[in-house]
Amino acid sequence: TQEDKPAPREQQQPQQQAQQPQQNENRQQQSTQPPQQDRPDRPQRAQQSSQAERNRQQPERAARQQNHAQPVVAQGSGRSGNAVRTERSESQQRIQHSAWQQHRATNWQSDHRNWQQRGGYRGYRIPDDRFRWYFGSDHGFRIEGLPFLVVGGYPRFQYQGYWISAVDPWPEYWGNDWYDTDDVYVGYVDGGYYLYNRRYPTVGLAINISM
Repeated sequence: TQEDKPAPREQQQPQQQAQQPQQNENRQQQSTQPPQQDRPDRPQRAQQSSQAERNRQQPERAARQQNHAQPVVAQGSGRSGNAVRTERSESQQRIQHSAWQQHRATNWQSDHRNWQQRGGYRGYRIPDDRFRWYFGSDHGFRIEGLPFLVVGGYPRFQYQGYWISAVDPWPEYWGNDWYDTDDVYVGYVDGGYYLYNRRYPTVGLAINISM
């Protein structure tokens, strides 16, 4: 009958009203949650912070390593200014002094011999362009502080990458420590190399050059 029809409608309304709060609650939850793309990416920010800290520490570590690895040297004196000098201990100074003193002439005019008298120079020949840059009368230096060796009883020192060995005695009238105090230079005369002292420019000591 028609009087019985309104009853289902009244039953449906409570169901629809019950669904509306649930839908409103879902909508409210969706509105309060931030979009996924706007959420902060905490692991990524942590990685960026860690990377920035490593980048900041790298120059500091490199500076500490460089300072630790840097050798202690002193720049050589003389007009060339290119010879690297090393600090000498007292024992090394005594060895060098003894080696030079053993080759002091008693009468240089009779004790020394030039390369012609020795049969000609047979050692290493310095290239002409390098000789012009670092050797000759315009390029004085001091032996004091240069790398030093005693080979076969003869003193040997290193200058500009070459080992210079004295094969001639030095004049008895030179200063007792001329190798520490006087400016010297390497000259090339009559097919051979000689060591000259600026205090006594007319005297040349025969020397041998090697690598």
